[in-house]
Formats: sequence, C-alpha cells, structure tokens
Amino acid sequence: MADDTLAQRWTSVCARVAEACRAAGRDPSEVAILPVSKTHPVAVIEQALALGIRRFGENRVQELRDKAAALEGRGIDWVVIGHLQTNKAKVVARLASEVQSLDRLDLAEALQHRLEREQRDLDVLVQVKTSPEPSKFGLPPDDLPGFLERLRDFPRLHVRGLMTMAVQSGDEQAVRACFRQLRELRDRAQADGHDLPRLSMGMSGDFALAIAEGSTEVRIGTAIFGARAEMGSG
Repeated sequence: MADDTLAQRWTSVCARVAEACRAAGRDPSEVAILPVSKTHPVAVIEQALALGIRRFGENRVQELRDKAAALEGRGIDWVVIGHLQTNKAKVVARLASEVQSLDRLDLAEALQHRLEREQRDLDVLVQVKTSPEPSKFGLPPDDLPGFLERLRDFPRLHVRGLMTMAVQSGDEQAVRACFRQLRELRDRAQADGHDLPRLSMGMSGDFALAIAEGSTEVRIGTAIFGARAEMGSG
C-alpha cells in the first residue's frame, strides 16, 4: 500500500537522522525534519498527515496556495523554502507560517506590508549563499550583519535563524565547508546580539554532513516522498 511505503520511508528517515546525530555526538532531539512536499499531490500529503506530520516545505507559491485550499482546516504549517518573488508576498503573508528564503530587503518590505494588512506575524530564516554555484540564491555572507540589523525595522518578521544550500558536489569537504560557514556566520551574529537558534541546512543527499556541522533542521523530500511527481519543475 502507498501509505505503508510512505510510513516506512518516514520511519527510515527518522532513524537515519537520529543515527547521524549520534555519530556527530549530538542528541537527536536537537535536529528537526522538514518534509519537503513540493511537486507531490494532495493525496500524498494526506498520507503524511495520517502519520502525524504537520509541517511541509513548498517551493512554489502557486502550488502552496492550491494545496492550502484543498487542505484547509487540517492544521498544517506551510513553510516556503524556494526563492520568493515580491509579487507573491500577498499569498505568503496569508497562508505561510514560515519563510526560510528571505534574502533581500525589498522582499522583507513586501512581506511586512502584507502582514500588516493580514494582521499576522511570520517566522523567517535568512537564506545565505555559501555555495559558489550561480544557480543558488541567497544573501552574500558579507552582507549578513547589516541585513540582520535592518530586519529589526520589520516587527511582523521574526528572524529565527539562517538557511543555506550546499554546493552539489561529491567532495564532502566542499559540502561541509558550506555548512560550516553558515554556522560560523550564525555564531558571529549571535555574539553581536542576534538570537538565531536555528540553522536549516542539509537535504536528502547531504543531511548527515549538515548535522555534523551543526544543523538544527534538515529539509528532506525525496527520501520521504520518493521521486518528484510531475506537478512542476521546482
């Protein structure tokens, strides 16, 4: 049965994350799992809900909006993890519980404006670009201190931590360096008075390396839900 397969995958991922924590000398309770449901249909999310999963990561705002409408009232926390255009701020301010890809001032302004109208607050993580790949988004590392200071001017945005994507490489040291840089940036920011307890880093293929470097949340899609469904290219 399909839900048995999903249940087995979820159990396996939880065990693998726990083992990665133990291998790194960390308590498994320190690392959360964000299931990434992008491109997977509502029926699959309903199977995940039956397993007690309530947070789901989505890349595309249109897809999030459609799924939120279909699953309204089910107690889901939708988390935006993809690059976000300012013209999507209205939908995000209304439906999302968190954005992990805040990387520029105009987006912060757009979200703040829409959140004021919705009378809602929003948890955010600042996405930092620690990989040299042109395809990756994120704030330049050198810009982080000033950006964090500016975010104090947006009371509806609650900055909880940082997010990054590592370089796609078979070189484990190169991958770990991306994660290590984010942790060091966080540590310096905290020394400057910013409360940033969360580090969202690590995906299906590299989460063990991210956990070894201090991740507090891993974003896992394929290992839980299987190959991406054909709902979009995100």
